[in-house]
Amino acid sequence: MSTRARLTALFGVMAAVVAVVIVLALAARPAAVSAEPAAEIAVTAGMDDCGGGWGSGGKAPGGAAAFDVENTAVGGLEVYLQAIDTQKVYLDLESIGAGAHAHARVTLGSGRYRFVCLPADADPVRGPTVAVGPAPKGSALTPGIVPVTRTDLIPAAQSYGAWVASRLPALRRQVAAVAADAEEGDSAAARRDWLTAHTTYETLGGAYGAFGELGDAIDGLPNHGPTGFHAVEAPLFSGAPAATVVEPAQALVRDVDALIAAFPATQIDPGDMGLRAHEIVEDALRDVLGGAADAGSGTELATVDATLTGTAQALAPLNGILATRYPGLAATQRSIATTQQLVESFRGADGTWTRLSSLTTAQREHVDAALSETAELLAPVAAICDPRRDP
Repeated sequence: MSTRARLTALFGVMAAVVAVVIVLALAARPAAVSAEPAAEIAVTAGMDDCGGGWGSGGKAPGGAAAFDVENTAVGGLEVYLQAIDTQKVYLDLESIGAGAHAHARVTLGSGRYRFVCLPADADPVRGPTVAVGPAPKGSALTPGIVPVTRTDLIPAAQSYGAWVASRLPALRRQVAAVAADAEEGDSAAARRDWLTAHTTYETLGGAYGAFGELGDAIDGLPNHGPTGFHAVEAPLFSGAPAATVVEPAQALVRDVDALIAAFPATQIDPGDMGLRAHEIVEDALRDVLGGAADAGSGTELATVDATLTGTAQALAPLNGILATRYPGLAATQRSIATTQQLVESFRGADGTWTRLSSLTTAQREHVDAALSETAELLAPVAAICDPRRDP
């Protein structure tokens, strides 16, 4: 599934023509509702008539506006509504097919705006300037953002890729220790070293897309047939003899070796950076807290703890981009930290973790709610960092 498709699912918009209003990308919670616009404004979007139909005499009233945007071009295109003076985008209508219509609403304050039409294989076409007047008092204005381009995201992806590469040698030593413990018949040491290695791997969640099939081999879900870590976990924590762990542990070492050999030639897609930070927490909610990621060790909370570390690491290279675009960044960072503190409260002084099944109903609800809040706050990161063309 493409990045755009995943974002469409993220916002619950299931239509052939998708209108993404930037307020959805910036607000973790709904803002006050603006007054309803009087009627839809028919706007053309094409190579020769981008933005036609909006603004009588180059002027339009401020406040709530509803647009019916028709693609008059022969191919599909994307349409922005942009503030000229700030370069911020207030509306992003994507994947409008030839002859198709997109419907969207926005609430604008005073300023100079224009529609920008972006065909897939041609330069942007900029519509006429429209001077918008002040919005009615008390209007909840749509926040705008400066679009994030792939070029903006390349340094973040490179920085994150370098961090992942720096962790792989430690991961290799840790999985080798599990195999050595099993060969020596020391199941207790193998269990301790397995947890260390598995949590190290779980911190690398932002790179899963780059790991490809090796990622599935190393840490695929147990219910799809245990492989990698879970093929070791199942016998190791079932009381089976250590000898039964040797073969899957050695296979895990070989898979990690293959990953280390392949990763230098692998590129982390810059367009996935914001999405991955959100997906890591989504996966923890769905798979780990849902019980699908455990093959008998009962270390689900250790996995959640590691995924939160991975989330913070995936988010960190984006902080410079988000600082001026996402008012909820500080709240998101706090949520990651406080949720991790909550999860770590279930780790004993001896390093053992409480099983998920041993939590009380209230404790489980607290963990679920905290992780859900973190995922909610990370959702705008995915939308803001979805690469857009420079208008």
